[in-house]
Amino acid sequence: MLLLIVVFSVSGQKRYKIPSVYSNISYDVEGNLMLDIGNMSYILNDMPSEMTLENLIGNPQATTTGILFDFNNALNNGTLYYGLIPYEDSKYPLPVYFRAPVQIMDGKAFVNMRALKGRYDMVNWVKKGKGVLGYRVVSETGEFLYDGRIGFKGNKPLFIDTTIVEGPFVNLLTHESVVLSLKTNFSVNVEIEIEGNKYSGNSASTYHEIPVNGLQESKEYKYTVHFGTNQESYSFKTAPKPGSRTKFTFGYASDSRSGQGGGERDFHGANAYIMKKIMALGAYENCSFMQFTGDLITGYKIDPNQIQLEYANWKRAVEPWARYFPVITTMGNHEATMYYWALPGGDFYSIDKFPFDKISSEAMYAQNFVNPLNGPESEDGSQYDPKKNQIDFPSYKETVYYYIYDNVAMVVLNSNYWYAPSTSHVNETSGNIHAYIMDNQLKWIEETLETLENDENIDHVFVTVHTPFFPNGGHVNDDMWYGGKNKPRPYVNGKPVKKGIIERRDELLDVIVNKTEKVVVLLTGDEHNYCKTHITPETNIYPDTWDLPKLQLKRSIYQVNNGAAGAPYYSQETTPWTPYTSGFTTQNALVFFNINGKDIEMKVINPDTLDEVDQLKLR
Repeated sequence: MLLLIVVFSVSGQKRYKIPSVYSNISYDVEGNLMLDIGNMSYILNDMPSEMTLENLIGNPQATTTGILFDFNNALNNGTLYYGLIPYEDSKYPLPVYFRAPVQIMDGKAFVNMRALKGRYDMVNWVKKGKGVLGYRVVSETGEFLYDGRIGFKGNKPLFIDTTIVEGPFVNLLTHESVVLSLKTNFSVNVEIEIEGNKYSGNSASTYHEIPVNGLQESKEYKYTVHFGTNQESYSFKTAPKPGSRTKFTFGYASDSRSGQGGGERDFHGANAYIMKKIMALGAYENCSFMQFTGDLITGYKIDPNQIQLEYANWKRAVEPWARYFPVITTMGNHEATMYYWALPGGDFYSIDKFPFDKISSEAMYAQNFVNPLNGPESEDGSQYDPKKNQIDFPSYKETVYYYIYDNVAMVVLNSNYWYAPSTSHVNETSGNIHAYIMDNQLKWIEETLETLENDENIDHVFVTVHTPFFPNGGHVNDDMWYGGKNKPRPYVNGKPVKKGIIERRDELLDVIVNKTEKVVVLLTGDEHNYCKTHITPETNIYPDTWDLPKLQLKRSIYQVNNGAAGAPYYSQETTPWTPYTSGFTTQNALVFFNINGKDIEMKVINPDTLDEVDQLKLR
């Protein structure tokens, strides 16, 4: 007898082709995506949300005397804070909020620009005939939802002006090139001017990625963005030529999803409070770049449009400083958009959303960031690929890659690829489990590390992955340990892969530690704390019941975990390698690596208090 449990049905939804890598998923006659497990059948919960980026931008419209915002059912009541942005008196211009906010009523709010005249016109917009208004959308319960900005021109009446609503961001920085990215409210042509040379995109658009080539190494450049009749100016410094062995610093952190404490600590998906502190401290320490490895946002969203809003809030938090130096990111488990089937009693099934090239977790991430394209293609063609002649898996595009800065290489991995959030049910739906590096990515890692090992310009290699090899607090029951259980593993088309999680961890360690000399440290996150672990050939890394071959490490290596960028804390737990851990703290932390030729020194600073947390001479 078939028992049908209806949770929520979107009748007649568009039928996307179900990837052959999944199992027990089909469409019913009404077009609902079904999950059939044994004699149970579940209808997809795929309810769209009004809480989207497009709605919370508020569709600003100019009137004779002000700007009207319409939040289109995203919220009925709340508060709109607003103020002018003085671009000419600060390196990092931010809104200066006016003393009296306006109320959002029936989803609308009106800003009367007469309030920002006279002694409150610090940007002289009345005389200039233009300005930029910053605004903050806050819910009726006090949750911060979105920070926006909109340009205006004229006086009576006002008009909405062409505005940079996101960015610009410095991306793909090398010793001779950079890519600058930004978004505008109107579809326009954008030009970047550097030392009299102008660079532009191919056509009018609201999203712009503009490559700049032919630059000189280790040189600071002022760049001016021309958009419509407006312009903004910032600067960046090119990297040294690979192998120059100059002295520089970079920062590392992860896990900045919404935290506790209210206000900007919970900025609808991001802990904007701590991220701003981290970025300001990184700038103060003269960071050449910042590596941020996963769980930027709270995520786990059914509606991809909600993910866009959370990414926008995270980018707004880092934006003032990311106009000057790169903030290089990758995915964690919270960067998830998912299909979701609820079960009685609160349990659930969920998988990575498809079509993979449009609304998967990987696709949504790649739409929001600009990263190198030198990683593997996908898991297509692996021994577990059910149909070798077609694309079955998500892309690795911009989530697995490496980059070089002077004599340092950073290898960035994705341990939440094709991730099924309901990991405990992965044998029924198929999908990848949290923390597992699949075959093609493992092969790419080995080939990449061999290339870097043979590159005479590279002295130090860092490998960063969201999930620790050796968890210490908060994820001891998963990550690359699963409480000492090797059974967890991905399923493809209903079939388990050959190697379990601990076996795959060992294969990674063999490649990273035993087959290289240049990899100096493993940079991880996921656990919301700071901790360093010294893994030596003598460190016990197995459960007492382990009866498979053990990996013998040929040298020592440090795992530096810094998931202390604002997500709710985890305390320390006991593991076989606990005696080899030190520096553990649940305070917020930013790790700095000071590179000076063949030498590396690490220091860890609390960005909230500026206390020193830890330090270490690595080389």
